[in-house]
Amino acid sequence: MTSHILVEREARIATITLDKPDRMNAMDLGMWQGLFDAFAELSADDELRCVVLRGAGGKAFSAGADIEEFTRLRADSKQAGAYARVTHRAMQAIANSKHPTLAVIEGACVGGGLEIASVCDMRICGTSSRFGVPVNKLGLVMSYGELGGLVDLVGSATALEIVLEGRVFDAQEALAKRLVNRVVDDAEVLAEGDATARRIANGAPLVARWHKKFVRRLAQPAPLTPEETDEAYACFDTEDYRIGFQAFLAKTRPVFTGR
Repeated sequence: MTSHILVEREARIATITLDKPDRMNAMDLGMWQGLFDAFAELSADDELRCVVLRGAGGKAFSAGADIEEFTRLRADSKQAGAYARVTHRAMQAIANSKHPTLAVIEGACVGGGLEIASVCDMRICGTSSRFGVPVNKLGLVMSYGELGGLVDLVGSATALEIVLEGRVFDAQEALAKRLVNRVVDDAEVLAEGDATARRIANGAPLVARWHKKFVRRLAQPAPLTPEETDEAYACFDTEDYRIGFQAFLAKTRPVFTGR
C-alpha cells in the first residue's frame, strides 16, 4: 500500500482511508495504484463481509485529481492514456469487489472522488457534503471509464447535467439525484457509516454476493438464461440458509459462516 492509502480491519469489516488530508485527499497515481492493490487483497479474503471507503481529516472524501501531477504525468494525450489505465483499473476493482462496498462521505466529494464513490454499492454523506465534476472549467473530459459509474448510478440525463454545468451542489440535491443513499448530520456520518457496515456484515455473505451479481446482471439487456434464473435458488442449499432459518424460528440472531 502507498502511504496515502490506509487499510484497517475490525472483525469482518475493512476500512480503506484516502489519507492525504493536507490536499483534501486529492488522488495521485500512487493512491490509485494503492486502491487497486487494496481491493485485490481484500477481494481474495472470504472472511470479509464489507469494505468501507472514507477520506481522512473530515473535510473531504476526495477533492478529485492532484493537479500538481499534471505537468509531470498527464502532460499530453499519451501520458493521460497511460495514467487512465491505472485509474480505470482501480475503479473496476472497486466496482467488481466481491464484498459490499460503502462510501462514507464527509465534506467535498468532487471529480475523481465522486468517480470513486459512484462505483461503490452504497453512499452515506453529511449535510455539509458537496458534490460535482467541474472538469469543464479545466478543459478536461471525463473518459468512458470515469463516466461509466456515474451514468450507471444516475442515468445519462443527470450525468450530462453534472458534467455539462460543472456545478458543485449540496447533499440534498445529491440525494434528489440519487447520487447518495442517505444524508445525516455531519456529526453522525462516521457513526451511521459504522452502523450500516455492521448491518451489512451481520447478513449472510453469500446472499450479499449473489445480490450484487444479480443487480449488475439485471442492468444488462440480454434475457436471463435458464441457468441464471436457477442460480437464484442455490441459496436453499447453503449452510447459511439453514442457520438463518433456524435462527428465525428460535428468535435468535444468526451467525453466518459463508458456506
